[in-house]
Amino acid sequence: MTTPHIIRLDSCTSTNSTLAAMARTEPHGTVVTVDNQTAGRGQRGNTWESEPGKNITMSMLLKPQHIEASDQFVISEAVSMALVDLLNEHITNHDIAVKWPNDIYVDNKKICGILIENSVCAGRIEHSIAGIGLNINQMRFISDAPNPISMIHFSGREHDVDEILAQLSQKLLDYCDRYDAPSGREDLHALYIKHLWRRDGFFPYIDATSGEAFEACITDVETNGLLHLTDIFGHERIYAFKEVVAVL
Repeated sequence: MTTPHIIRLDSCTSTNSTLAAMARTEPHGTVVTVDNQTAGRGQRGNTWESEPGKNITMSMLLKPQHIEASDQFVISEAVSMALVDLLNEHITNHDIAVKWPNDIYVDNKKICGILIENSVCAGRIEHSIAGIGLNINQMRFISDAPNPISMIHFSGREHDVDEILAQLSQKLLDYCDRYDAPSGREDLHALYIKHLWRRDGFFPYIDATSGEAFEACITDVETNGLLHLTDIFGHERIYAFKEVVAVL
C-alpha cells in the first residue's frame, strides 16, 4: 500500500501553487499542508477562509498511470468519495453529500471545498493536484460565504487536526489508486451519483449564461462531469461546470 509523504509548512500563499512548483520532482502521494494559507484559491476564483491551526488546508499530488484526459472527472469523483467516507466516520445522523461537481456538504452546509488542477500530456493525465479545505474546529466564519460549517458544530468537541489529516491523506491516496485502472470506475461513478446533494426533488437554479432562474431535478451526471437537469416543464438541460448555479 502506498503511503502519503506529508510536507508541513507554517505559511504559504496557496498549497496548490506550492505543490505545483514541486510536481516534477516529488512522488505520487505527496501532500503539502499549511497552518496559515494567505491566498487560498477555491472554485470560481473564490478565496477559502480558514482560521490558522483550526482546519485542514492541504494539496495532494497524484500521478495516475491510466487516466486519459477525457476521463479526468474520475479524479474528482475519487477525491469526493474519499472525503465522504472520512466524514461518515466522524459525523453521524447527518446527510453527507457532494454538491456537484465536488464541494462536500453536511445537510445544507458546506464543510469542504475542493479544487482539482490537472496537467495533461499526450492525451493523458500527467499529474493532478487536489487542493482541499476541510473545516474541522473553526467555530466562527467572517467571510461572506453563505453557508460554512465545521466538524465541531456536529460533534460538539474539538478534533485532532493532525490525526484527521493523516486519515484523509491515506483515504485520498487509496481511492485514487483503486480507481486509476478502468476496472471499477462504474462502481465509483454509481457511488458518486448516490451521494449527490439534492439528488431527489426539484430545486432552484440559475443559468450562469442567460441569468434565467428555473427549478429542476438532477437526472444524471455524465462520466465526463456534465450535469443533466430536468426542469419542471420536462425540458432537459445539460451543463458544464460554471454554467449553472444551485441557489441556496
